[in-house]
Amino acid sequence: MRTHEFQPGRLIAGLVLMAAGALYLLGAAGQADPPWFFVLLMTLGGFSFAAVVGLVTYAVRRDRRDRITESGGSGGSGGR
Repeated sequence: MRTHEFQPGRLIAGLVLMAAGALYLLGAAGQADPPWFFVLLMTLGGFSFAAVVGLVTYAVRRDRRDRITESGGSGGSGGR
């Protein structure tokens, strides 16, 4: 089975959307009454954080890849 590269930015974005969906479900069920702007700010903040994490992850992986190619090594990790 082929594995894929772990992407923490996408994980954070997914968790934020799941939390927003859970808040809306709780609101629809009458269990919670979150203000609309709270959910909006939470989602925008979570997406911003996910973007920063994604950029940092990309920069770290690019730096590692450049170091491996400069040293002449084959890497051998298969892109993981």
